[in-house]
Amino acid sequence: MIEGMPYSMAPMPVPKHQRTSILLAVAFEKAMANCKKCKVYSPLDWKIAEDTVVQPDMLIVCDRIEKKFLDFPPILVVEILSPATASKDRGEKMELYLSQKVKYYLIIDPQFQKVEVYQCINDQYEAVAINPDTFSFSFEDDFTSEVSLTDIWE
Repeated sequence: MIEGMPYSMAPMPVPKHQRTSILLAVAFEKAMANCKKCKVYSPLDWKIAEDTVVQPDMLIVCDRIEKKFLDFPPILVVEILSPATASKDRGEKMELYLSQKVKYYLIIDPQFQKVEVYQCINDQYEAVAINPDTFSFSFEDDFTSEVSLTDIWE
């Protein structure tokens, strides 16, 4: 739900989408093994406002979640494109994540095996890498982690 407007997410993601999601989560888990504060999450409710709740495909959160949902911005959000959601992921959701100052926004296109890494710089998302083999992310407390992004494709 975004600003009170419910969105149907049917049909469910296809196997390629789900497999990419798992492999990406594993890559981040490996890269962040020494980070005690930040955690990788599969979709969970992120309640931005009473009328806005989203479920990104993957999130990295660097603070403790005290409720049954996330009520503060994660440091990284991933959306895995599908034909039904691509325009929303590149438009409305990107603007929403930017307004919440999510530091990193990754758009993954499993059909074309493409990874786009955006970083919030001066209150704007800038494309900082397109299809990198690896990328270094800076998380909380000066923790930097290099993630292999080629391992997410089968």
